[in-house]
Amino acid sequence: MGHNSFGNAFTVTTFGESHGPALGVIIDGVESGFKIDMQALQEQMNRRRPGGNPSGTKRNEIDELSILSGVYEGYTTGTPIAMILYSTNQKSADYDHLKDVFRPGHADWTFYKKYGIRDIRGGGRSSGRETSARVAAGALAMQLLAKRGITIQAGTVQVGSIVAHKRNWDEADNVMSCPDRVAAVQMTALIEQVRAENDSIGGVIECRVNGVPAGLGEPVFGKLQALLSHAVMSIGAVKGIQFGSGFACASMRGSECNDQRTSEGFLSNHAGGILGGISSGQEIVLQAAIKPTSSISRAQQTVNKNNETTTLVVEGRHDPCICARAVVVVEAMVAITLIDLYYTAFGRT
Repeated sequence: MGHNSFGNAFTVTTFGESHGPALGVIIDGVESGFKIDMQALQEQMNRRRPGGNPSGTKRNEIDELSILSGVYEGYTTGTPIAMILYSTNQKSADYDHLKDVFRPGHADWTFYKKYGIRDIRGGGRSSGRETSARVAAGALAMQLLAKRGITIQAGTVQVGSIVAHKRNWDEADNVMSCPDRVAAVQMTALIEQVRAENDSIGGVIECRVNGVPAGLGEPVFGKLQALLSHAVMSIGAVKGIQFGSGFACASMRGSECNDQRTSEGFLSNHAGGILGGISSGQEIVLQAAIKPTSSISRAQQTVNKNNETTTLVVEGRHDPCICARAVVVVEAMVAITLIDLYYTAFGRT
């Protein structure tokens, strides 16, 4: 299996499986002499960890982050940084009945056809638990970006038909990280309704980045929005992405969509902070569409290894909505992309 690494100047390689003994990440290219805030790293891990959010899975993992290399007396040494998370609450027996059948909506079928073997315990490498290693790397990337005045904040702005109409990020201290407190309450109620029905539901995560200087990204194949899309779309639950006004631009006229500018600055931000593939210095705004969780305790049709039609009910502890815990994953992938580009453009000073 290839493509377990991401980035060039800031390279992230993840390893481990959903029900393996541990997951981890190796980060290469970090500047030396940077003081890591370990408490802040762990706080980011807590936002994603199974059992850390009442709207998520009932699986409870501590996800205590340990650094094995690349740090001395709290400071980065410039050598590869290895981080590891030990798994403590697996229930692999929940997956025994999946040995010869393929779960609808999962990578089971495609993984088996590609490799001829698959880890049935939660999906192995194709599990959402792999993103814990990304969050560890992203948490460090966010600290490196903050040193340079760049901040990232994401939140759930839609669950099912419930849409957040406000963007008051001071109100995002709720279980959905939603910038609309009223909508957040409605979202959590809908999620619990769906959970009770043994079903799942999707949503939309919005991410905003401030402080990015003009000039990041290349105008042809290295467009900033293309690189961010690659990063965010590599998250298993993400099925779509848009920047600024996104698909709404299709119904606009040029006179509406163009971000006009005066000597005092831009008059709008329909482009989402990116023009011609290059950051404009405005706030970068993107939204990611999150699919409903594939594992649901409802009877669904599928096939077994003999291509015989059968009915399957997926047992286990699963999120009725991935959004609440995926917010920090989106932030992480955006941060990893931006620090990689920043290092490339401006160096590590």
